[in-house]
Amino acid sequence: MRPALALGAVLSATALAAALVSLIWTPYDITTLTIAQKLQPPSAAHWFGTDHFGRDIAAMLMTGARTSLSVALVAVGIGAGLGVPLGLTAAARRDNWLDELIMRGNDLVFAFPSLVIAILITAVFGPSALNAIIAIGIFNIPVFARVTRAGALSLWTLDYIRAAQVAGKGAARISVEHILPNIANLLIVQGTIQFSLGILAEAGLSYVGLGAQPPTPSWGRMLAEAQTMVTLAPHVALFPGLAIVATVLGLNLLGDGLRDALDPRLRRRG
Repeated sequence: MRPALALGAVLSATALAAALVSLIWTPYDITTLTIAQKLQPPSAAHWFGTDHFGRDIAAMLMTGARTSLSVALVAVGIGAGLGVPLGLTAAARRDNWLDELIMRGNDLVFAFPSLVIAILITAVFGPSALNAIIAIGIFNIPVFARVTRAGALSLWTLDYIRAAQVAGKGAARISVEHILPNIANLLIVQGTIQFSLGILAEAGLSYVGLGAQPPTPSWGRMLAEAQTMVTLAPHVALFPGLAIVATVLGLNLLGDGLRDALDPRLRRRG
C-alpha cells in the first residue's frame, strides 16, 4: 500500500471511528455545563481541555465529527445521486439539446457557491444542518455531472460500446451496464474529494451560523465560539482546527491514493 494512501486511510478512519464511538460513548456529557471548570488546559481529566462553558473539548470533537461527517456524506450522496444520472444522460445525448440544457444548468449552479446557496435557503427556511446539507448537495450535483459526462464521452466511441449498440441495446441500458462500471473509479475518487470539501463547507457554514445550531456540536461553530479566546486559551481553537485539517488532509490523501490504485496507467507507471 502506498504511504499516502495508508496515511489517508488512517486519518479518515480515525475521524470515522470518533464519530461512531460518540453514538454510544463520550468522555463527558456535552450537555452538562460546568462553568467552574471553564477554559482548563489539556490534562489527564480533560484530554483536550475545556471550553468557555466547561464542556470537555474531546467529547465535543467526537460529537462534532458525527455532525460534520454526516452532513458531508449526505450532501455528497445527493450530489452523486442526481449528478451521475444527469452526466450519463448528457453523454448519451451528446451534441443534442438535452446535453446542452443539462450542461448550461450546471453552469448556472456553479455561478452560486454553496455559501451563497446556503444564505438563500437560510433566508427562507432558517439556519440548520438540513439546510446546510441541501446547499452543499446542490453544489455537488454539477461537479458529479461534469465528471460523469467527461468520463462517459471517452467511452462512447469505443468498439465494445458500438457492438452493444449493434446488438440493439438502448442508450440508457448501455449507460448503466457498460459506461457506469467503467467510470466507477473516477466517481469514487471524486466522491472522496467532494467529501473533504463538504466537511470544509459544513465547517464554514457553521462558522458563520448557517449550519448546525446549538446544542448540536460542530467543528466550525467551535472555531467561531473560540475566536475571541485564542490569546486566553488557544487550545479551544487549536483542537477543532486540527480536527478539520487532519480529516480533510486524510480524505484528500485517500482520494489521491485511490486514484493511483484504481488507474491502471498509474499502476504501470509506478
